[in-house]
Amino acid sequence: MRRVFGDAVISFGAVLALLVMLVSVDPRVRYQLSSAWSGTGAATSVSKDLVEISSVLLQALQDHGIANAPLMIFALAATVLVLFMLRT
Repeated sequence: MRRVFGDAVISFGAVLALLVMLVSVDPRVRYQLSSAWSGTGAATSVSKDLVEISSVLLQALQDHGIANAPLMIFALAATVLVLFMLRT
């Protein structure tokens, strides 16, 4: 039970770290999150805010992924190799 809770906390921390990095780098994400946080955005319901924020996050990830394609390929290859090493 303790391990499951620890893994959940680590996963949540990783997602939070990714979100903080995207907010610091991309002004579109920063604008969407600030408008959703302050309630001054065009959308009034929570579900619309979540859809808008997720679409901006995905677009930012795609843009930064394309701009840094060689680094993304290296990170993917490194992840696959680490997974194979941990499997044995």
